[in-house]
Amino acid sequence: MKEANPETQRKIANRLKRARGQLDSVIRAVEDGDSCRDVVTQLAAVSTALDRAGFSVVSSAMQFCLDQPDAAKESEDGLTVEELEKLFLSLA
Repeated sequence: MKEANPETQRKIANRLKRARGQLDSVIRAVEDGDSCRDVVTQLAAVSTALDRAGFSVVSSAMQFCLDQPDAAKESEDGLTVEELEKLFLSLA
């Protein structure tokens, strides 16, 4: 994610770290035999956190392409509008 500004990268990384912590809690809950309801609730939280991180990655790529179209064409990812759309839809 070289295109994202440092603040955006930090926010995405923090969101992913929170999701990792939530996933560790799910694993512990399964290992400890917690209730199905608790496990599913925690899984839903992990899923939401990952979805939001993914949306942040895609939206920052879109913003970069809009703000700096020439640089986006030369970027390592070289994402087209169609590719960004597919990435976005893959999160839905």
